[in-house]
Amino acid sequence: MTQILQRRSPALTFRAGSLARQLIEKEGLQAAQIDMIPGAAGGPKGIGLTGLDQAIFSNFLPQAKQRRFLIGSSVGAWRFAGITAQGGKLGPEKLAELYIHLPFQKGMKTLEIDKISREMLAGILTDQTQKLVTHPDYHLTIIAAKAAHLFQSDQPLALYSSLLSIVGANAISRHHLNKFMQRVICQPEQFPQFKIQDDAFKTHYLNYTADNVADWLMASGSIPGVTPAVKNIANAPAGAYRDGGLIDYHIDLPFESKGIVLYPHFSDSIIPGWFDKMFKSRKANAQNQARTLLISPSADYLKSLPLGRLPDRKDFVLKGLEPKQRVQLWRQSVAESQRLGDEFLELVEKQQLPAHMQSL
Repeated sequence: MTQILQRRSPALTFRAGSLARQLIEKEGLQAAQIDMIPGAAGGPKGIGLTGLDQAIFSNFLPQAKQRRFLIGSSVGAWRFAGITAQGGKLGPEKLAELYIHLPFQKGMKTLEIDKISREMLAGILTDQTQKLVTHPDYHLTIIAAKAAHLFQSDQPLALYSSLLSIVGANAISRHHLNKFMQRVICQPEQFPQFKIQDDAFKTHYLNYTADNVADWLMASGSIPGVTPAVKNIANAPAGAYRDGGLIDYHIDLPFESKGIVLYPHFSDSIIPGWFDKMFKSRKANAQNQARTLLISPSADYLKSLPLGRLPDRKDFVLKGLEPKQRVQLWRQSVAESQRLGDEFLELVEKQQLPAHMQSL
């Protein structure tokens, strides 16, 4: 009897901007081309990329050591903080393990969630904070949002009134969010700085140190109504700082890359801001992403996961999903992500990416 072997469906999807596509078709994908790596907000979806992150940071990028910008908001910044502090293999492992075992429960107070989140961050950084700040190869750039007017308050009436106004203003135009918040780009000061072209949002460029980087990471992931805004950050302008994903959810910024922006992402599309999720017309600026190679799990891969998707923040309170069961399912999802990394490395080694790329 003839045995028919079926090859698994591809685990990854590749979408390339116009200039990235031209470069890869001409030269293949080389580590030396990569000068910027964005990391999106998205909560525990980020740990669904564990295997891909390990392949990129432990196997691929070390082939050409050079200084690179890692630009993250919320969990994207936390992913990169783990990598810069603990290394390309251990960093993603630590983040995933700590996230999987978070004891979040329905009805928790914001201060309880804040305490648990700070303990998780301490577990990611351990005693390696100085290494993060002075890393010779990776320039961690943290994106946060500086709240304005009533949006600075964590009092429920003021906060939710602000959020209603923000939703309404954003429905008219994303640019109207600048009445409620301003972008913060925070990075170590002893290296060349990451900057962007001016846009509708006032952008503050600040520098972090080993003494305040944890507060900036907390601010970058401070979801309104879930955790309090971060205030009184040492050596920072007075104010209330919130989740960077509110403005820069999937980091649709005008990257001044001279090579390729390598973007490991949990989605095959780029949504500019968190409040744009409900608008299908709010898509990435093609000019911003001209040098981007977006790498994401394929639809077939996602269907093969225990939950039929990546881990999600809603799983903590999902009806019928017990904590022990959630831990088991998330562990399986993280283990499966090794397929993502293996497939990426195989395609790069064989230089087969051009045959798999779609337009971004």
